[in-house]
Amino acid sequence: MTFSTFCFALTCKVGRPKHSALYFQYAILALDSSALDIDQVENLIIFCPTKEEMELLKYFLEMMKVPRVESKLRVFAFRITFSSQEDDLRSNLSIINHATTEIMQTILTLGNALNHGTARGSAVGFKLDSLLKLSGTRARNNKMTLMHYLCKLLSEKMPELLDFDKDLVHLEAASKIQLKNLAEGMQAVSKGLEKVEQELTASDNDGYLSPYILKWEEVLIHYTSTLERIRHDVLLNKVFHVLTFIDQILVVFVKMFKKSREENEKPADAEKKKLEKEAMKERAAVKDAAVQMSQVLLLKS
Repeated sequence: MTFSTFCFALTCKVGRPKHSALYFQYAILALDSSALDIDQVENLIIFCPTKEEMELLKYFLEMMKVPRVESKLRVFAFRITFSSQEDDLRSNLSIINHATTEIMQTILTLGNALNHGTARGSAVGFKLDSLLKLSGTRARNNKMTLMHYLCKLLSEKMPELLDFDKDLVHLEAASKIQLKNLAEGMQAVSKGLEKVEQELTASDNDGYLSPYILKWEEVLIHYTSTLERIRHDVLLNKVFHVLTFIDQILVVFVKMFKKSREENEKPADAEKKKLEKEAMKERAAVKDAAVQMSQVLLLKS
């Protein structure tokens, strides 16, 4: 039976006391029958705490001596978990930062390859959403898209770029980061700091606990400074735009590129298989001719 259940059951059986606990204490010590009737006494006997329960009650009584014990425990829990929360936020920001660098380097390389030999060659940049337009821009014969052309061009001029997605080593990890979770993590830290500040303000009149206030003020300053640096990093790295680009553009572009590359390679693969088949037929014909020749020679001999 939990402590709250015990109290509820006791209240139901005995009823809400009309007098203080001290009144009942004196009544029991004096065996004063005018203070309690027989039903109340028997119910008190039923719910008389065991030795273990008495120890538990003593524990709660000691805990009650701490002003705003629940508030302090929540602040304590925040302090314990703050480092892991900070590590998670910084880890996600680091992944996003690395992914951003890899993405921009790869996109610029692909853009330069696409503009190679044109008046706009060696471009320093282009609109990111134009990447998805490559598959929708077709040649006059309506058979090849600009994406097919890009794959063909890279295959001929820069084959090392065909597997450009392998250079985006942080792409998969970055694509799994949810902006909502990132925002909620920062919000949780912010609310935790508010609770610390509120508890510090309320602790000014705690008497013997006052020496701990200065220590907590230093902790609060450190935590607040850390949160501001994280917020600055989020704004500096334009996390919202990066995650949106990764989720809505880059992941789609990689899939479209791979599909176009496979479509480009299909005719070549078919031609290769055709040539291999013809070569096998030729080898078989030569082998048959050799067998027939050997048989003729054997007959003549």
